[in-house]
Amino acid sequence: MDLSVIVLLSLCGFLRGQETTDPISLDDCCKDGKERGQESQDCTSLPLISESTTCRIAQEQCCTAVLEDNICTSGINVAKDQGSCDALLSSSTCETKTAKTCCECCLLGRAAQERGLSCDLTLAVWYQCGLVSRACCVDRSPNSDGKPAPELPKAQGDAQNTEDQCKAAGCSQSCFNGSCACLEGYKLKADVKTCEDINECLLGSHHCRGGERCINTLGSYRCQRVISCGTGYELTDNNKCEDIDECETGTHNCGAELECQNTAGSFRCRPRVQCGVGFIQDALGSCIDINECLSVTGPCPSGHMCFNTVGSYTCQRHSVTCGRGYHLNADGSRCVDIDECAGPDNSCDGHGCINLVGSYRCECRAGFIFNSISRSCEDINECRNYPGRLCAHKCENILGSYKCSCTMGFKLAADGRNCDDIDECALPTGGHICSYRCHNTPGSFLCTCPATGYTLAPNGRSCQDIDECVTSTHSCSESESCFNIQGGYKCLNFDCPANYRRSGDTRPRVDRADFIRCVKSCQPNDISCMLNPILSFSHTAISLPTFREFNKPEEIVFLRSPTPSHLPHMDSPEIVYDILEGNVQNSFDIIKRLDHGMIVGVVRQVKPLVGPVSSVLKLAMNYVTNGVVSHRNIINVHIYVCLWESN
Repeated sequence: MDLSVIVLLSLCGFLRGQETTDPISLDDCCKDGKERGQESQDCTSLPLISESTTCRIAQEQCCTAVLEDNICTSGINVAKDQGSCDALLSSSTCETKTAKTCCECCLLGRAAQERGLSCDLTLAVWYQCGLVSRACCVDRSPNSDGKPAPELPKAQGDAQNTEDQCKAAGCSQSCFNGSCACLEGYKLKADVKTCEDINECLLGSHHCRGGERCINTLGSYRCQRVISCGTGYELTDNNKCEDIDECETGTHNCGAELECQNTAGSFRCRPRVQCGVGFIQDALGSCIDINECLSVTGPCPSGHMCFNTVGSYTCQRHSVTCGRGYHLNADGSRCVDIDECAGPDNSCDGHGCINLVGSYRCECRAGFIFNSISRSCEDINECRNYPGRLCAHKCENILGSYKCSCTMGFKLAADGRNCDDIDECALPTGGHICSYRCHNTPGSFLCTCPATGYTLAPNGRSCQDIDECVTSTHSCSESESCFNIQGGYKCLNFDCPANYRRSGDTRPRVDRADFIRCVKSCQPNDISCMLNPILSFSHTAISLPTFREFNKPEEIVFLRSPTPSHLPHMDSPEIVYDILEGNVQNSFDIIKRLDHGMIVGVVRQVKPLVGPVSSVLKLAMNYVTNGVVSHRNIINVHIYVCLWESN
């Protein structure tokens, strides 16, 4: 990612914190600016899509970033294609100067590669120039794909050394023979430990074809067609738009009774079965009866009446014609009223039915109203007819009635209409909603943290410890070391006792912060000092939380012995670990185990401690030969237990 994009992302983070009322998001504003930058529009006079000042800034800066990336890429391409930047000297515009700078920085990288120099420039050039130079240098190197070189065979005795070197290297991705290496699509940064993404689009090392735009991704890139093919077409390997056969791919929506027929850019659904005489086919392929009696001329001869039948019709000689609501009597001599309410399946569909002469009327149940045109009972939408008067929050219409519901954080009251607030803090799981304290609010809740030493996490529930040592908000003097603990800090100052001096050995012996290590330094002829079995004193400090649920021992400190753990010789000493002082309430113990060929003493917390508690746990690493302690190392572990457990 180039410098301009980093600046813009930082800008977006700042602007989001300044304006939150604009309905158009800053991502939309930036996206509009990028699109106009791709069209090479003037970034200083863009048509605004919002009245917000921050949106205008995001538009202009994202547009400028795209233009500068394109201009820089053109300069790199000139350096790669022509090996010279003379073609960019004919103009003095700002765009030409940017392209010329990127071109010349690329030539610096290529020159470094040709002379066998490191691709990481030691020159005091600006950051963007250093990125371009290194990218062009790595691009021409024989092993520039970011893959590690093949590992050479090595002796069995060197395997442990190589493994230790890799552990000490602190590589961000992978390690070979003690040196850091990167995965494909990444390259080593100047610290030879951290890997960063290779911008194939910026280097021009991508394989996107004409009509496609290169978009960089982490560890790779993708090609995107500048102009889409449109609905019903897809882009082929030769960058052409080809019709999608929805019938063959099965992406059509034709029903089971319809047959799919592909067309250019689309498809059609045609009926599988053709209807017979007397029927017509609808759009879904169903056969619908034709009412021949409704034709203009009429199929029956004069003096006859037409009666439609399924798939056909019949003709009967004219007699008495009855109107709606009437039918002929049994002998066909006169019209009598039709009782629409007769029988269980009356015309009112379960509602009350009242027969009238030539008609009927429905007595609708509560929640329904009679429609005189359709002559049926229709549901009343109480929520629409009486908005805001039936339910306190939300109203949902159901057949013949309505139902009330509440928004999140509330529950329906006993009257079925009003909403009571839910006290999330009082729920069975309320103690786990907030890591420190929970305060109920109408429809929601609020989590808070202790007044000092903590800040509320972005999830709004957990409390994060403030590292005063990192933020430099501590009050430790220059002669003291700042040690962060949960909810605060400690100012530590460890001095070596008499006949001991501070060691410059930085090899880790304790898997925690090892502040100071003092080794024995006797004066000449000081027999008592020389006979003292204590070879070294070490001071270290750790911060422990107050565990809410303590189910099993917690391993907190690891003491590693420099003596290998393989079968000892007869005169090899045995290592014995012991806790001498400071074991508060017998809350700690120490056990011995083997780990990667080394003897390790593991200090465990076996009982819970409720803070605040501070103690110095004095540990001894004894070297015993033939039952006698030949020498020992003392480790003072300064333990600080905080008041409560943060998440």
